[in-house]
Amino acid sequence: MTPGFQKVLDEYNSLTDQMSQGGDFDIAKIGRRQSQLQPTADKITQLIKVEKQLAENQELLNSDDDEMKQMAQDEIQSLEAECDSLTEAIEIDLIPKDQHDDKNALIEIRAGAGGDESTLFAAEIFRSYGKFAEKNGWNIKIVSSSKSEAGGFKEIIAEITGKASQTEGPYSKFKYESGVHRVQRVPETEKQGRVHTSTITIVVMPELEEKDSEIEAKDLKIEATTSSGAGGQSVNTTYSAIRIVHIPTGIVATCQDERSQAQNKLKALAVIRARVSAHFQEIEDKKQIDARRSQIGTGDRSEKIRTYNFPQDRVTDHRINQNFNQINLIIEGQLDDIMSALQKADYEMRKQAANK
Repeated sequence: MTPGFQKVLDEYNSLTDQMSQGGDFDIAKIGRRQSQLQPTADKITQLIKVEKQLAENQELLNSDDDEMKQMAQDEIQSLEAECDSLTEAIEIDLIPKDQHDDKNALIEIRAGAGGDESTLFAAEIFRSYGKFAEKNGWNIKIVSSSKSEAGGFKEIIAEITGKASQTEGPYSKFKYESGVHRVQRVPETEKQGRVHTSTITIVVMPELEEKDSEIEAKDLKIEATTSSGAGGQSVNTTYSAIRIVHIPTGIVATCQDERSQAQNKLKALAVIRARVSAHFQEIEDKKQIDARRSQIGTGDRSEKIRTYNFPQDRVTDHRINQNFNQINLIIEGQLDDIMSALQKADYEMRKQAANK
């Protein structure tokens, strides 16, 4: 067994001891780390057991009993195959993962080119994400939104939350959705049957807790305003809406969908933390182009990543050059095949980067 495998097992055992003994430490943090390591630790424990069995059978090859030697030889082939399988699985586990994969997600969807058709598609994608989140046991809640006269969304920001004990949160799946999504279809208002092309832009950010953020209170300008509806008209006269500006970057976050000022402030703070973090991460990514290219989930937000072609019943993800059919089911939230393919491609890229 390699020293790296032993190090993981030692850390897992140490965390288990801490959990059982109690003490003055962050039990939630240690519990999450223990949960993250457990699947890998179990595989390493099984590998140790199999390697011991393998060594015992190799000793039997020195036996004078031909039947015993043959049995040992047969067992060795099976054990060697199991060793190889376990070793590969452990190595996959040890490939560096995104540090935010256990986080909740903030998703911003904005209409782009295409007028009303773009806003309607934004609403459809938001509904698709909602169905996918619900199927995974996650909650989705609107943070802020701006509707179009056609009934779609000019912009919508949503929070997707999972369980506190999760080792893979909503961000681990939705992070692959950042970028420009293009739709090609005949709009309902098109009388001549011509196919129109529209776009929406999606940005997915991990939702950071206050302790994970480096934003200082003195760098924030927080204002309370009245909520406004379509066209800018006031929808109430109480100052419940919140607008926050991060002074060093000029990044703004607003929230008015909650009834109370305190709730809107919490939501707006979550958005500003995510946006500022994403801003600085994007700067860092541009400094490390090779590292950025080795991860599918950190693509440029202006990059066209996917096309939904309704006439041809085809969804194409351009990053992996792969097509998916049954577009009607995909729009209904059946995104598993797409996200699984992206996770697999991301793993292969990370594996190649780790082996360089």
